[in-house]
Amino acid sequence: MSTEYPSDLKYTKDHEWLRVSKKDGGDIGRVGITSFAGEQLGDVVAVELPDEGDKINKGEVFGTLESVKAVADLFAPVSGTFLRVNTPLGDSPEYVNEDPYDEGWMVEIQLSDPAELGDLMSAEAYAAFVADQE
Repeated sequence: MSTEYPSDLKYTKDHEWLRVSKKDGGDIGRVGITSFAGEQLGDVVAVELPDEGDKINKGEVFGTLESVKAVADLFAPVSGTFLRVNTPLGDSPEYVNEDPYDEGWMVEIQLSDPAELGDLMSAEAYAAFVADQE
């Protein structure tokens, strides 16, 4: 099992990651699930994501992943508005397992409260969190 998590990302206890970038004067967060979450779920066969323009509050469910083992909810790591949805996942849900930190991203959110980033874990903290669950 991989214990390598990209250090430029922030992580949640729900096994999601957030990559923050500055665009058009605001903070944009790209969201996906971690390789650990993908391993736990098994092969993802369907992805349900929100509509662009929808608003979300931190901790709310924004979509689901269906795998050969289970259906899992996706939780928003931050509050904001969905700017982009990774529509290719509809036809190629395997990206979630094969490339979770690049092609397998889920949504991009315009952050409404950048202070919420302080609640997320570093790669090192997330690795320790995962190790405690194994």
